[in-house]
Amino acid sequence: MSESVSTTRRATALGAGAIALWASLAVITTAAGPVPPFQMTAMAFGLAFLLTLTVWLVRGDNIAGHLRLPSAVWALGIGGLFGYHVCYFAALALAPPVEANLLNYLWPLLIVVFAGLLPGERLTPWHLGGAFAGLVGCIVLIGGGLGGFRSEFAAGYAFALAAALIWSGYSVLSRRFGAVPTDAVGAFCGATALLALVAHLAFETAYVPRGSEWLAVLALGLGPVGAAFFLWDIGMKRGDIKALGALSYATPPLSTLLLILFGQAEASLRLAAACVLIVGGAVLASRDLWKR
Repeated sequence: MSESVSTTRRATALGAGAIALWASLAVITTAAGPVPPFQMTAMAFGLAFLLTLTVWLVRGDNIAGHLRLPSAVWALGIGGLFGYHVCYFAALALAPPVEANLLNYLWPLLIVVFAGLLPGERLTPWHLGGAFAGLVGCIVLIGGGLGGFRSEFAAGYAFALAAALIWSGYSVLSRRFGAVPTDAVGAFCGATALLALVAHLAFETAYVPRGSEWLAVLALGLGPVGAAFFLWDIGMKRGDIKALGALSYATPPLSTLLLILFGQAEASLRLAAACVLIVGGAVLASRDLWKR
C-alpha cells in the first residue's frame, strides 16, 4: 500500500470518527436538560476552545500565531460553524422538525456533488448512487414528509436549505485551505462561542444546568461539539471527501439507535430499512477507497 493511500485511509477514518461523535449529539443534548440552543452552543464551543487553549499552552505554542489567520480563513471558519448553527436553529424554530431535518440532511449529498468540482477530484456514478441511496434512507428514517411542505413554513425551509449549503460549502472549501493547520478549528470554536453568547444574551433566557446535566455539557464540549470538528477538518483536507460525504448519512440512524439504547425512542422496521439504505449507500460511494 502506497503512503498516499495509507494517509487517505487514515484521514478518512478520522473524519468518520467525527460522524460517530455527531451521532451522539441528540442523546447527550437531551441529557443536558432544557438549555436554550444558543446558550448550549456558547457553552459547548467555549469549552472546546478552552481545551484547545490548554493544549496550546502545554505545548508552549505561540497563541497569537494560532489566531493570526487570513481573513478568508476566518470567514470560512466562522461562517461554517456559527452560520450553520444559526440557520439550523432558525429552521427548527420556523418549520416542522421533520421537514427541517430532511432539508438540512441534504448536506451530505451536496458534499459529494461539490467535491467533484475540486481540482484532482472526479464524480462517478458510484458516488452519486451512494449519495442518493443515503438521501432515500434519510427520507425513510424521518418518515417522508415531502408531501407536507406548506408555504407558511417557507422561511424555515429556506433556513434549512441555507444550513445544508453552508455546512457542505464549509466542508468542501476546507480542502482548498489544506495548508491551514487543523489547530485553526480551535480559533473558530472560540469565535463561534463568543457570537453564540451574544445571540443568547439578545434572544434567550438563561438556564443553569443541574447535577449530571453539567456532565452532559462537558461531554458535548469534548465530543460532538469539540473533537468532532477537528477530526472532520482532517478528513476534509486529507481524506476521501466524497466517501465521507456519503458516510455522513450514517448520522441519523446512528443517532436514532443511540436514542433507542437509552430508552428515548423505539425500534421499528422503518429504522431497519433506513439503515440498510444508508449503510449500503455509504459502502457504494466508498467503492474506490475499498478497492485501493
